Amino acid sequence: MQDVYDFIVTGAGSAGCAIARRLAESGQYRVLLLEAGPPDKSPWIHIPLGYAKTYVDPAVNWMFETEPQPQMQNRRLYLPRGKTLGGSSSINGMLYIRGNHADYDEWRQRGCTGWDWVSVLPYFKKAEHQARGADDFHGTGGPLHVSDQPEKGELSKAVLQACVQAGIPPNPDFNGAQQEGCGYYQTTTSNKRRWSAAKAYLTNPPPNLTIQTGAHATRIIIENGRTSGVEYRTTAGRQTSSARIEVIVSGGAYGSPQLLLLSGLGPAQHLRDMGIDVIRDMPAVGSNLHDHFSTNVSWRCSKAITLNDLQNSAFRKAMAGLRYGLFRSGPMAGNGITAGLFTRSDNRLERPDIQINLFEWSTKERTRNSVMTHPFSGFTLGPVHLRPDGRGTVRLGSPDPFAWPAVLFDYLRTDYDIQAALAGVRLARTIAAQPALKPYVAGETAPGPAIESDADLLEFVRRTGVSNQHPTSSCAMGTGPNSVVDPRLRVHGIAGLRVADASIMPVVVGGNTNAPTIMIGEKAAAMILEDARTTAPALAA
Repeated sequence: MQDVYDFIVTGAGSAGCAIARRLAESGQYRVLLLEAGPPDKSPWIHIPLGYAKTYVDPAVNWMFETEPQPQMQNRRLYLPRGKTLGGSSSINGMLYIRGNHADYDEWRQRGCTGWDWVSVLPYFKKAEHQARGADDFHGTGGPLHVSDQPEKGELSKAVLQACVQAGIPPNPDFNGAQQEGCGYYQTTTSNKRRWSAAKAYLTNPPPNLTIQTGAHATRIIIENGRTSGVEYRTTAGRQTSSARIEVIVSGGAYGSPQLLLLSGLGPAQHLRDMGIDVIRDMPAVGSNLHDHFSTNVSWRCSKAITLNDLQNSAFRKAMAGLRYGLFRSGPMAGNGITAGLFTRSDNRLERPDIQINLFEWSTKERTRNSVMTHPFSGFTLGPVHLRPDGRGTVRLGSPDPFAWPAVLFDYLRTDYDIQAALAGVRLARTIAAQPALKPYVAGETAPGPAIESDADLLEFVRRTGVSNQHPTSSCAMGTGPNSVVDPRLRVHGIAGLRVADASIMPVVVGGNTNAPTIMIGEKAAAMILEDARTTAPALAA
């Protein structure tokens, strides 16, 4: 049997949840939301510090790995991605960062009309319920709760004092008038609980919204240049549902190009190599993958105040669990990433290209199977390069829709990318050397004081650097041959098909990508409803 809906959304991640809810709450349309993973029932999803568990939990995490990375000693990099309602918003670090205002003006300059800062700000505000209240930059009454960190602690205060001593000005709101500076992060939490996109948009869904978990989209059905439905797999086997108006692909920067490729949309030769019939030759599908690059600089802490001390003590873990269970307080009520900064690797740049996060822990090993903290107290400053030159690809590793996509980045190939990464490491060291942190620093553990020259630091960066888990741009928005969707997110040359998630960003924004992806979902839903007012009557006729 084939179910018929007005809209089908594939992927219940940050954008997909927003789109499905907004389309359904209009009351005019039947909407099907397909999610390959399970419901978001795991208690670790909803406890802020629980993402340390979901980071390596295959029940709610795709746990991808890249292809060997040529500029990174041919290492395979771990790529955790959410596999549950809420997608990666259910397993991420919950930081609420929008990026720089000029990022969106750049999108407009690249031909993406309607995506400049003034045009996207209303959708950020529409989504938001800001604990600090409404102002020119923030909204209240929206579904996505945004809160201050519950307990900031002495270490984060000392780090911010050290930032100021290093010449970085304080910034009370990274999402306000300007981005540059240092300050405390806000998170997508409410009452010391994670507030994922699923919590925000799928709580008490309207009756015309059908949410199907355990439903892995395997192919978009395209007939005579128009999308007619989606094929997907459940425990009952292969299923097909028909879309009367549109299919909206929201599988993320890896999942969305993979589904398009499986459906015959992509580079023609690659599709033929995979044994897939070519519906439309689209070289940009899976190209232009853009992500932030990250490494970590860590120190032994002089005081037993870090999450290492929690992890290494059964008694402390028991007390933390008790405090959270009884009072919603203590270390489990936060995310351990309380503060950070945005700055420029070169003063000639117009926008910040470096973000440094304070992690109130340090690790000796972090793999797709485990995260092992040091046996002593430690903390980390994590420099992130926000604007790398390198562009990667997402291709099919196999025509099997359940196989991992083949992901290849292009980190550390250009001189700018190398110099920015080195500048981030050196700035982290400069901050740690300030008087405010002197009582806390007992010695550098990575890369270590012996690693000082540019050559040695670059070797360290190549050996330890990772994706910062902000993949975008693999189905880039634009008007030319290097784009997949137009500024209304319609797939070029295929009627009734859109992509709406982080993959449509022309370039990655200068900051964490969850909030911008939810904004994309809000704006996409508004455009879809507007277009449907003219399209749907014609289809019905």
